[in-house]
Amino acid sequence: MSTLNTQQFIAPIALEKAYRLLNHGPTTLISAQCGEDRDVMAAAWVSVLDFNPSKVTVVIDKISHTRTLIEKSGFFAVQIPTAALLKLTVNVGSVSMKDDPNKLTKLKVPLFYQNDFNIPLVQGCAGWMICKLIKEPHNQQTYDLFIGEVVAAWSDTRVFKDGHWHFENADNSLRTIHHVAGGHFYLIGEPADVDFDS
Repeated sequence: MSTLNTQQFIAPIALEKAYRLLNHGPTTLISAQCGEDRDVMAAAWVSVLDFNPSKVTVVIDKISHTRTLIEKSGFFAVQIPTAALLKLTVNVGSVSMKDDPNKLTKLKVPLFYQNDFNIPLVQGCAGWMICKLIKEPHNQQTYDLFIGEVVAAWSDTRVFKDGHWHFENADNSLRTIHHVAGGHFYLIGEPADVDFDS
């Protein structure tokens, strides 16, 4: 279980605003569990599909153990890792549970559970969404594309509160990460606002 002390900052998000966790295109962590078998992987190809109800899409290769757990359980979590989790994100994306069944223990992935959901969540993220799989066998087999309806969501209130991101007031370690290529990432930048013409 987690040794990171961030539980005090976690608060639920209204489901109709959960899509905003992904609007800025962050790298994500995907987790799933079936019985006692659980896994966490990194994913860059995750997008918003709809907002009422909130739905997401994620591309997960057939070789992924996480995918197997999603297909068996019908649920998965999408998480928004922070700069403090950069190395962990790269590691869980580079090591397959199929190659190393002790992956989560060896990498010391700090997991916790929220409410009555039997889905592991990674401590230290900026946001978490639990999704119910909308089964689309053709899309899953042909395009490795999975659709999930968000059934619960939370954020770290130091960076996401009242339905909006607030990185400008947070420590850099809490900024979200954005994968470019190889081991190269960017952290979310400074805000820029514009007034709408009336």
